[in-house]
Amino acid sequence: MTAWPSSLPDHVLQQGHTEALANVTSRSQMDSGPAKVRRRFTAGPKTVNAIVRLTTAQTQTLDTFHETTLVGGSLAFDWVLPRTQVATSFRFTAPPEYRPVGPGIWDATLKLEAMP
Repeated sequence: MTAWPSSLPDHVLQQGHTEALANVTSRSQMDSGPAKVRRRFTAGPKTVNAIVRLTTAQTQTLDTFHETTLVGGSLAFDWVLPRTQVATSFRFTAPPEYRPVGPGIWDATLKLEAMP
């Protein structure tokens, strides 16, 4: 499997980082009383939003990685889950978004799903 490019940071900024466990349940409203809840899957993808600080050159590397290597973000890649530091397979759920921080410095927001 394709790995996260070594020329890009392997750490994320704490500010703006979120991670949510997979929702593997199904809820059904009843005519009266509490909803019925059951497990639908044994595992599902975690939602991960991460921000990495990049130089302008690194934004071009990330663009090439997303558009060419991962075929527009449709393929999975190996990286480390920021919270646990465990090697994990990820997929993009949206293209990277860039916000300028200073001259030649950008914060890239990555919307990912960590595959089970």
